[in-house]
Amino acid sequence: MYRQSGKRSARSTETLLDLIHIVIGIAIVIMAVISFTNPDDHLALFPVIFFLACVLNLINGYVKISRSGRDKKKKAGGAGLMFFGLILAALAVISAISLWR
Repeated sequence: MYRQSGKRSARSTETLLDLIHIVIGIAIVIMAVISFTNPDDHLALFPVIFFLACVLNLINGYVKISRSGRDKKKKAGGAGLMFFGLILAALAVISAISLWR
């Protein structure tokens, strides 16, 4: 049997992307539930939640841009995800600074 080199790497990339989504998504949900049940004791989780959401958006934006080829709408969507990821990174930094002052 002949193996198609491009098809195997695309599947492994999709699997890795799905695994990242699942792990980070579960972590965000658990930390959000913990931080909202008693926010005074768990304020330090908010910058971590923002940072993990930032990582998810940056990864999704990069993948969307790298797979778009010449499609400008898909590249714009990826750029929007990257921009939103940068906003979340700024929120993570701002919330961390405000907590540790």
